[in-house]
Amino acid sequence: MAMMSYAAQLSALAGEAPDRPAVTDDDRTLTRREFEELATRTARAFAASGVGAGDFVTIALPNTVGFLAATVACWKLGATPQPVSWRLPRRELDAIVELADPVVVLGCELDAYPGRICLPSDWQPSFEFNDGAPLADVVSDPWKAMTSGGSTGRPKLILATMPGQIDPDMAPIVNVTRDGCTVVPGPLYHNGPFMWATTSLLAGGHAVLLGRFDAATTLRRIAEHRADMVYLVPTMMLRIWRLPQEERLAHDLSSLSVVWHLGAPCPAWLKRAWIDWLGPETIWELYGGTEGQAATIIRGDEWLKHEGSVGRAAIGEICIVGPGGERLAPGEVGEIYLRPGESTPAGYRYVGASARTLGDGWESLGDMGWVDEDGYLYMTDRRDDMVLVGGANVYPAEIEAALEEHPQVRSCAVIGLPDDETGNRLHAIVHTEGSVAPDDLDGHLRDRLVAYKLPRTFEFVNEPVRDDAGKVRRSALRDARASG
Repeated sequence: MAMMSYAAQLSALAGEAPDRPAVTDDDRTLTRREFEELATRTARAFAASGVGAGDFVTIALPNTVGFLAATVACWKLGATPQPVSWRLPRRELDAIVELADPVVVLGCELDAYPGRICLPSDWQPSFEFNDGAPLADVVSDPWKAMTSGGSTGRPKLILATMPGQIDPDMAPIVNVTRDGCTVVPGPLYHNGPFMWATTSLLAGGHAVLLGRFDAATTLRRIAEHRADMVYLVPTMMLRIWRLPQEERLAHDLSSLSVVWHLGAPCPAWLKRAWIDWLGPETIWELYGGTEGQAATIIRGDEWLKHEGSVGRAAIGEICIVGPGGERLAPGEVGEIYLRPGESTPAGYRYVGASARTLGDGWESLGDMGWVDEDGYLYMTDRRDDMVLVGGANVYPAEIEAALEEHPQVRSCAVIGLPDDETGNRLHAIVHTEGSVAPDDLDGHLRDRLVAYKLPRTFEFVNEPVRDDAGKVRRSALRDARASG
């Protein structure tokens, strides 16, 4: 097996077909040759700033060509790209920079971190770095360092322990096609969009980025670039589905062969709608974490036979565990534990956190669920998001899925707030299109949920409750309302 560094693979692809498109953002498209030149220029600029093999570079940029060029520049130096949200509050960015200890922070004020090279978000490498000695072929190890932990307020780094190497003769992962096109509307600082964009590049594909998710623009980009793949989260799927039918159907999506969705549980009604629209063979779902201990995969036609499931383990192993650490039988809800397959080394390590472990290699991401007799996994919610109401366990994701069936609900989050009588009361924060009465939502939910799962209060907001990656910070929502 002839392995190549990520940087060498991208250089080879640029030499083979220099005029094929490589990356498109909201402003421009670069060919493979143009992107290779930009990444090399960026690498030389980083090197002049002191970046070398083993160093970290924090990348706090929007979804742009420059973000991916900075990533590849790190690989060219044997350094590690460390993406973060470009909209992080300064306090959170400070904590991540302290953890990562980067040589360069790209996307901040020039004097933000004394002792480090700080580059603003509009920084461009000088053209003087076009010339110079060829860069040595090195391998980044780790090849990425993603950030997690925002829901708890304690950030951690997840370092990929596999080196940045690829066998160019092997088929690409996650159904990416060679020389294909992948539309990535999600923010690259999240692992899923980052993985799909970089996997597409390494397969000679064209990565089409959206600076910010927009439902109509996503469909337009698929049609314009004849994309064969798109990466979505359920929040995006909902917003696309809620487009006026004539607008949703106006775009030619016949090139699309794979729609991946992950990042959060997808309501069954919404998944059925997409399967009916684009066909069951087109809709694929993956469950797993950035840590990569294990993953499940399920295609739409298989899902129709196991409705609500996220699939069976395609990588590694899964078990369901009760509160006392006991293994639970099929059909019983408990905490989901994952581990790599036999003799497979761990694919990550944490900086700033410790894994929740069970022994014998089992680790938890904090999700709850159950498996059926055939080994298919069904998720309920996050362990920390479960709300105890009058002694009953309530999973907000179930209520949110029911709320989002209402045609005017665009996004929502359900949290538990302190209550003297029941311990917690359910409170729904809802972003709607137009005015909706609480009684309307209450009646809508009563047709779908038992009484103890009904929110006692509704709060209407004017902005999306979830971000472009479908994530919601429940702890922050709870804290703000409990203290208010």
